[in-house]
Amino acid sequence: MKNILKLGLVLTLYAVAACVGLAFVYSGTEKIIAQRQQADLEAALKELFPDMDGYEDITGELVSPDQAVDFEGQYGIRRGGAIIGAAIRASGASYGGKVVILVGVGTDGKISGVKILETSDTPGLGANAASPTYYVDRERKITFYGQFTGKPVTDPFTVKGDVAAITASTITSQAVTGAVRSSSAAASVWLAARAEQGAP
Repeated sequence: MKNILKLGLVLTLYAVAACVGLAFVYSGTEKIIAQRQQADLEAALKELFPDMDGYEDITGELVSPDQAVDFEGQYGIRRGGAIIGAAIRASGASYGGKVVILVGVGTDGKISGVKILETSDTPGLGANAASPTYYVDRERKITFYGQFTGKPVTDPFTVKGDVAAITASTITSQAVTGAVRSSSAAASVWLAARAEQGAP
């Protein structure tokens, strides 16, 4: 009995020491992780809006028109103090799980770009949504996500209609297209409302 109690005490002390150690490691790396996430976000936004010089977090101001698409982050993009567009981090269910994308919409009513941030779809099939070497138009070297750039937000966004699908990956194609459609619609509404209010 005494040995069991001793063993239990030793294990408890090890567990406490491990928890304290993990707490110190987390507190030491938390700031670094936050800085890295911030840098990644800024780099992604810069890809969609190369001429931006700043942005503001407007999360909560835009509402997804589709219950199947969640908005995880929303940003007003600025240049010279004026809003030049909006970006939305959106997610939805795809073939292999959640797909997360970043969609940019300019004040001209066109999509400035789409970036696939996360996907767990099948490599060689649905995962081609994020591939820079998979082309839906090989002759013009247009990637799946690249076909959305310059597209008017008023387009129907119909897979196998005005949107080229990934070969043998209709579910992935529809998931990404649905997220782009919802994001572009919400962003255009927000931008139009700001323009009507005369907000910078």
